[in-house]
Amino acid sequence: MTDTTGTLDEALQRLHTSGPERLGRLTNHAPMAVEALAARGRPGAVHRWLDLYAPKLEEFPARVAPVTDADLRSALGDPRRAADWIDYFVRRIAEASDEARPWREVLAEWWPRLLPGMYGGSTHPVIRVGHAVRTLEAGGVTEPRLTELAHGLGYWAARHRTVTGFALLPGADGAADALDAVPPIADRAEGSFPDRLARVGALPVWAVAVDDPEEARRRLTELVRAATHRYATHGHGEETMLVHAATAPNAVLRTLPALPRALWVPSLRAAWTASAAVTAMYAPDAPVAYEAPGTFGAQEVFERALAHGDEHVIKFADTALDVGDEGALAAASRAVELSEPLG
Repeated sequence: MTDTTGTLDEALQRLHTSGPERLGRLTNHAPMAVEALAARGRPGAVHRWLDLYAPKLEEFPARVAPVTDADLRSALGDPRRAADWIDYFVRRIAEASDEARPWREVLAEWWPRLLPGMYGGSTHPVIRVGHAVRTLEAGGVTEPRLTELAHGLGYWAARHRTVTGFALLPGADGAADALDAVPPIADRAEGSFPDRLARVGALPVWAVAVDDPEEARRRLTELVRAATHRYATHGHGEETMLVHAATAPNAVLRTLPALPRALWVPSLRAAWTASAAVTAMYAPDAPVAYEAPGTFGAQEVFERALAHGDEHVIKFADTALDVGDEGALAAASRAVELSEPLG
């Protein structure tokens, strides 16, 4: 759904004076959450929710030096250069030769460069890009929305982090079984996201033989569904971080229509590795049976998430509505029960 009220643009303009992070490393989730509210037909709630979240916002970071073609490589992955990277993408989108869809040209150029670094910022940069692309794909190409894409890409470039050297383990044909086959890391109760990521040494293979773009999209859809369903029985392992096993690949899925088809297969592979790594880092010792406290329709589930207010709950409910089946809606209800409300 495209927001025609102007509320989303107002909120994005308000947010673009804030930085992509807070407290040194935690992500500013507000741009993603307000996009989800607008996309789900709740623009009237955007500013009210943002007022509650506002104490978590920090000022836009200081600039170091403009990112140029000469220092692209050295600046990539340098979080001190977040403002510089955001400025770079604002310029690139403004200067793109495709006047009709300049953002698509820049996205297609930078997506394969950024994709291997999806782990930086705890996968939040790709999620922010996915929200920005959804709004642009829906036909709402405005200056604040183009700027939001630049912020997402800039944050991703600044937090770009590649991970290599995973040992490959036998997997499974289905995404759900492959996620079940992910071995948990040692000392799962300790460490930040980067600390835990460093302890991921082996992941099962999945969809490794896929080379057709349409099959890649089908498999990615399957992965998002499986990771969303899995939260209902495994979310107690870490109620906040485990939502990213679903929301990160869903951000990739949302971006596929804006990308050249040649990029769909590598997008699937990167999304699987990220989802599997998050699963390894935060999986509980054992699943628990879960039954939702009633039968809720999609809109009711999203209203419950909005009333709860937590940014991760809102974004996960948004992904659950993309999946759209009973298992996904139950998982969104589970997130409401497990998470601390905003307040």
